[in-house]
Amino acid sequence: MPAATAVLRIRRLRKTFEADTAPVRALRGIDLSLDEGEFVAITGPSGCGKSTLLNLIAGLDTPSAGDVVLADTPLAGMSESELARVRREHVGLVFQFFNLLDDLTASEQVALAAALAGASHREADSRARDLLELLGLAEKRHQLPGVLSGGERQRLAIARALANRPTLLLADEPTGALDSGSGGDVLELFRKLHAGGQAILLVTHDALVAEAADRIVHMKDGRLAPTDDPVAELTAVAPGNA
Repeated sequence: MPAATAVLRIRRLRKTFEADTAPVRALRGIDLSLDEGEFVAITGPSGCGKSTLLNLIAGLDTPSAGDVVLADTPLAGMSESELARVRREHVGLVFQFFNLLDDLTASEQVALAAALAGASHREADSRARDLLELLGLAEKRHQLPGVLSGGERQRLAIARALANRPTLLLADEPTGALDSGSGGDVLELFRKLHAGGQAILLVTHDALVAEAADRIVHMKDGRLAPTDDPVAELTAVAPGNA
């Protein structure tokens, strides 16, 4: 059986933010890898560095030290335009509060993401149609985000994140702004995407979401923290953002 291919490799990753009082060491030496088709959940208390880690993986920020290699591409030393290209080609981003464009319809949101990744106009429209059908939003394709429910907006955000056929789907608290019913629908969608071979790395405070993953990684104080039962640790953590 061939060895799994790593889509993400992180080595000795550190991030320090300068502050008026004293530097804040958000990440203190992270080593992590994620294989093709793997679903990994990152858990931990608010402020432990989870969202900072996702931002560094996506190239939205630069580390103070260490290496991020995404799809065999080292991010170190890249310019902003080069990092943007890597995101367009390899990364799908899902945020807690959707980050949709208010004046574009559901179909336009997804087609724009596909076009930015290099798809032709016809291909972008076709990809938008297929993804909205897959995510149960075909009847909402001409609707603006403001008239969609919270669960529908998050499914639209996921469709947009998949428009570039990403190597890695990154999700930051994807069920955090949803009620339990809508959150359950989004969780089922992540399960289906994982079953289809999509590599997923998400941050969550939700034990049910974490348990859907192949592997749970617990963070504490900017480090990966060994624990015998990360889900039990998670249920003791109050909700909040990292």
